[in-house]
Amino acid sequence: MREVNVTRAMGAAMRRIHVGNALSAFGLGFTVPYLYVYVAQVRGLGAMTAGLVLAVFAVAALIVLPFAGRAIVRRGPLPVLLAALVTAAFGALSLGLAGNAAAVLTAAAALGAGQAVMQPALATMIVDCSTAETRSRAFATQFFLQNLGLGVGGLIGGHLVDTTRVSSFTLLFAIEAAMFLLLAVVLSTVRLPHAPKVGEAPRSAKGSWKQLLGNRAMVQLCVLGFVLFFACYGQFESGLSAYGVEAAGISTSALGSALAANTAVIVIAQFAVLKFVERQKRSRVIAAVGLIWAVAWVVAGYAGLGHGSQAMATAAFVSTYALFGLGEAMLSPTVAPLVADLAPEGMAGQYNSAFALVKQLALAVGPAVGGPMGASLHAPYIVAFLLFSLGITYLALRLGRQLTAVQDQPWLVRKRVVARGGAAVEPVGAEA
Repeated sequence: MREVNVTRAMGAAMRRIHVGNALSAFGLGFTVPYLYVYVAQVRGLGAMTAGLVLAVFAVAALIVLPFAGRAIVRRGPLPVLLAALVTAAFGALSLGLAGNAAAVLTAAAALGAGQAVMQPALATMIVDCSTAETRSRAFATQFFLQNLGLGVGGLIGGHLVDTTRVSSFTLLFAIEAAMFLLLAVVLSTVRLPHAPKVGEAPRSAKGSWKQLLGNRAMVQLCVLGFVLFFACYGQFESGLSAYGVEAAGISTSALGSALAANTAVIVIAQFAVLKFVERQKRSRVIAAVGLIWAVAWVVAGYAGLGHGSQAMATAAFVSTYALFGLGEAMLSPTVAPLVADLAPEGMAGQYNSAFALVKQLALAVGPAVGGPMGASLHAPYIVAFLLFSLGITYLALRLGRQLTAVQDQPWLVRKRVVARGGAAVEPVGAEA
């Protein structure tokens, strides 16, 4: 009876987390696509300040994330998340009211820091409210709702915004702040149960970075994660879009269609691929994503370097973003649960923060490298990122050799336990 009550409590908590996650993504969707235009043109602060705002987001994240993991381990994810949401709401509202460069940069730092800490805190709450059996679906649902919320928020925001009226942008940032505060209210009602843990769980875990760096599998996963985010997400709005405009002659409307295709594939394919993905070895799923993205870069190469018509180039470019979306749908139920399963008991917050830090580094370096290459070095750009995608496949297969059976393919292990007539509990694996 107690197990039934715990399961119900975990389900109720997870539903609130997903609702809150959708609300925050919805709020972000209102402002993310229009941030550059707002700072550079509407506020009249120029392209340099707008670029600095984007850099401040990355720098703020890199500063706070090393401390966020320790705070989550010591205080729990919920108090840290609530603090991050209040900080992000303050930053969003301040950004909508800021009229000079100093105020804009200060507000961007608060918003960037809050958003950065939200990621590992939410991920840790999902870990605490799920078991190894339900974790892949929980993270897939989170990713689905994030993309749906961003898409819907961006669509509505596009109809509300008017570049001739500062007040329309102030309204967007106020809505974003309100969504953060609403998320804080929703999540303040969550009661986190203790979730079962996959693998060995050392009782002496203290949230040490030294201990994390001693986990070879986690270090390899971080290296793999850096390449994943650098070669995909770090190129979406920088190198790949610059390449599309300069090499393939893609119009801004076609670029919008490509981004919409990416979101549409994620929303449509997410649960279609979930059942297949969660029954495969995680390392092989990630390796397959590398191959899919390699094909995407080949298609992008045809769009910009081929000799087809403009219509064919546009179709190829849109297909590139769609192929990236398919890979993202395969990764969402794979990578985040693997981070959780590699973490010793009580260390999920530290591991999630470390992986979020790697992601932010990749998102900071990716545009800086890919932007200039995509705009001017068209063939080298395609070849380089084609090789990065093949590198993902190699690194994923190498990582697979460091994982225990339960970490790489938990579904198969549970199936064997049940087939032998035992309870479907998580076997204990050696620390990688």
